[in-house]
Amino acid sequence: MTSSTTQQPAPEAPAINAAGGRVELRDLCKRYGNSQPPAVDHVDLDIEPGEFLTLLGPSGSGKTTTLNMIVGFAEPTSGAVRLNGRDITRTPPHKRNFGMVFQNYALFPHLTVAQNVAFPLRERKVPAAETARLVGEALELVDLAGMDDRRPHELSGGQQQRVALARAVVFSPSVLLLDEPLSALDRKLRQSLQREIKRLHDELGLTFVFVTHDQDEAMTLSDRIAIFDRGRIVALGTPADLYHRPTSRFVARFLGESTVFTGRRSAADVYEWLDRRWRVAAQAGEGDGQAVVVRPERLRVAADEASVPSGDNTADATVTDVSFYGTYHRIELAFGDGTVGCAVLPVGVPATVTPGTRVVAHWRPEDQVLVSE
Repeated sequence: MTSSTTQQPAPEAPAINAAGGRVELRDLCKRYGNSQPPAVDHVDLDIEPGEFLTLLGPSGSGKTTTLNMIVGFAEPTSGAVRLNGRDITRTPPHKRNFGMVFQNYALFPHLTVAQNVAFPLRERKVPAAETARLVGEALELVDLAGMDDRRPHELSGGQQQRVALARAVVFSPSVLLLDEPLSALDRKLRQSLQREIKRLHDELGLTFVFVTHDQDEAMTLSDRIAIFDRGRIVALGTPADLYHRPTSRFVARFLGESTVFTGRRSAADVYEWLDRRWRVAAQAGEGDGQAVVVRPERLRVAADEASVPSGDNTADATVTDVSFYGTYHRIELAFGDGTVGCAVLPVGVPATVTPGTRVVAHWRPEDQVLVSE
């Protein structure tokens, strides 16, 4: 609940216009038992003021444990958490001035919307008139003006999450932490709330740290994404950089769809796969060349080799499925070594591209990336 983010009483609170704080994680580790692998394993991370950073990874990868150590709900086994250069590793959660939004909203069912939003201000002893002003601002910010007197059970799931957002920002925190806040909502509502969260970030200028396992959500919202695997950050960058230039097979598969071929780089400009010798472009990537990654929008299919543009790399494939998504078709492909891949093609795919059709998959050398395991 937001009460966990309270701080020392203050005579009054500023308007909802706080500058974002800088968060630094230094060699952060968390172990739950000496015989168990660390839940978080030597994480170093700088989160810039006003940045929207997403911690992304599969279940058990360490992202939520990292968030809990930032907010103070979990104590690191070793390492440090700093806010604006000050060590807050042992500072209790209620003294860190962080806002927190949970998956399950954590609203008080017996309080009205206005009373829920006002709760952190009451904890800070903010005068009644100032509290009323700030609550009104916060409710307008999340498009809930006029719903002050409703109880949580009278609201939809999306409205309840908006109340939780208003409560988390009403006291002008330096950092807002969001732990999978949209995972309980249906797809349409989740997309609507994503836009709301992005708008809030842009308007308030707060530092947002967002945890999710949803790659599309991370790509949509983030300035940067930290991808976790087995307690470590295995990739860090902008959504575009991580998508177009993944550094490993894991990152390529986890962030978006890919066709991943396993062969070997036999020369600086040659990659061998089965009986094929593919050209390698200069910007192919910094990986050691153990695998070639081609994103689905870069992959095309042709009826035969004669139809492939000169200079493209090619691989024989069989179409296993064709799905229609309104503006594009998704073509699933099976390759000779058991590799499974896909292509995304505009509407207008020839009728001959149907399941069972033999095709030639092709792509430009500059549209592939060589990655490590």
